[in-house]
Parts: sequence; structure tokens; C-alpha cells
Amino acid sequence: MNYQHKYTDGTRIHFPVGKVVCVGRNYAEHAKELNNPVPTEPLLFIKPGSCVVSSEGGFAIPQNRGAVHYEIEIAVIIGKPLSTKPSEEEVIDAISGFAPALDLTLREVQDGLKAKGLPWELAKSFDGACVLAPFIHRGVVKDINQLGVRLTINGEVKQEGSSADMLNPIVPLIQHMAGHFRLLPGDVILTGTPAGVGKLVAQDQLLMELVNYSSAETYVLG
Repeated sequence: MNYQHKYTDGTRIHFPVGKVVCVGRNYAEHAKELNNPVPTEPLLFIKPGSCVVSSEGGFAIPQNRGAVHYEIEIAVIIGKPLSTKPSEEEVIDAISGFAPALDLTLREVQDGLKAKGLPWELAKSFDGACVLAPFIHRGVVKDINQLGVRLTINGEVKQEGSSADMLNPIVPLIQHMAGHFRLLPGDVILTGTPAGVGKLVAQDQLLMELVNYSSAETYVLG
């Protein structure tokens, strides 16, 4: 299966659907709002490529499985293989683009799994659990360490943050990931969410933004 990435300048690229590599608690304030300890090293987990959907045309959320929480994140799409211990230059060269993304979470399911010391896949990897907006080319972004992300729902700003606030900045984070497992073209990195997560309901209207670079309107079906 292929997933089409449509850059905001109108160009399109096609990659096989890869894995979605995520980092938890990469913003200290988000960790605090969920009463979680701030990790001393990146807390990684992986979503399958099958959970990825486009923001275009709206997206569905699970029914009768408890609260579905939104988490806005800066997404990075990888365009070249990375493995072992890549240099900063190799990581930057392998980055193809950036986009705002939603990491959706079944929060009550996740809380139950965490209480039992179990993995989070049931809460994080359902169909539609990663909503991707169109990517912008990496060359458009002036400074990836000052890249803002914002989520507005029904006209109200719910989340806003910057890569400058990350506990693990984008390039060192990707270096850490590639040190544990190979990253391939089409893999997507979700870099963590700022504070302000909350519940989605049917017909919510969302605006996902990379501040000063791109935006995508979407909505919850139903």
C-alpha cells in the first residue's frame, strides 16, 4: 500500500506506508498535565502504517471505546534510510518534509494498560490513529529548532508549542531512534505533543498548523 504525501507547494511524492515512530512526554508541561514523570531519555513507541489517514475530507474516531484525545505534533517524514549512529548532517539530509499531525489516543484504554504495566498499542494504533496534514518541504523551514505547532478546535486554540520547547530536539531525537532501529523512506516521526490535550467529539472542526508555514482544516466525521 502506498500513501501519497502532497506538499503544500503542489508537488506530490509517493512512499510505501512505513512505520510511525512516536516519542512520549517530549514536552515537560504535557507530562505534568497527565501526572506522568518526565523521562530521562526518549520514551519511544511505534504505530503501524495502517493507522495513517489524511486530514483531507475529515477523519473518523472509534465509538464506544472511551474518550479519544487529540495530540497535535510536528511530523517529520523520512526520505532516505538512516541506521546505526547517523551524524547531524545525515539526519538533516534524510528529512524530506514537515507537517502538523494528530496522534490520537484512547485515553481511558491507555490509562488501564499503563496501570497494568502493559504496552499501549490498543490505545495508540487503531485505524485512523495518526492523522497527517500535507507536508512542506524541509527547505522551506528556516530553523527546525524554532518550529511552532498549533491546534485550534471550533475556533478556540487548544494546543500551541514549539520545537524549541522539546526535551529532545528533532535531530538528536531522530539520531536516538536510528540508533535502535533502521528508519526507511516513508517512515514518519511524531515528535511529541505540547500541553492542552483533550477529548474529541463528532463534528469538531479542527485547524492544524505549522505556525507561519502551513495549515490544514479538517473535522471529526459523525
